[in-house]
Amino acid sequence: MGKIKYIFQRISLFYWRFVASPEKYARHIGVKIGKHCFISTREWSNEPYLITIGDNVQVTRCVSIHTHGGGNSIRKEHPDFDVFGKVVIEDWAYIGAYSHIMPGVTIGEGALVAAGSIVTKSVAPHTVVGGNPARVICTTEEYYEKNKKYNVGTKKMSTEEKKRYLLSLPEEMYIKK
Repeated sequence: MGKIKYIFQRISLFYWRFVASPEKYARHIGVKIGKHCFISTREWSNEPYLITIGDNVQVTRCVSIHTHGGGNSIRKEHPDFDVFGKVVIEDWAYIGAYSHIMPGVTIGEGALVAAGSIVTKSVAPHTVVGGNPARVICTTEEYYEKNKKYNVGTKKMSTEEKKRYLLSLPEEMYIKK
């Protein structure tokens, strides 16, 4: 019976880790997630129940959310040392790919975290941050004003419609850095 239980546990682990959607996996391990979210990361802290994500949030691929850290370097002198911080991502926030959200951080409503950012401090609502450590770049309204000339309105198109449309656009409709 022990072998069957072991096989069942391995199949269950495989299902939750690799087959279930990233959002279902996150909910399964205890992340609190609101409505209408897009979750594409599978990188969660060992304490996922300390993470709360609001409504209409996008957490893109390879984002890591941390709720603890650094304890091992202290444990030689203080064997019981363990510190934790809850992470809250409020409604309508966006977390770019390869970002790290550190313990105790709140990402405010409508905030935008640029790809690759290391967020070590809470982010005010409607603020764009980026870098290592993440710093304020602008407000989301300033971001919109700067980029609205590139808005092509494809959000509700099918994948094929979007592809046709994007490939037909003149070069000046694309962002250039």
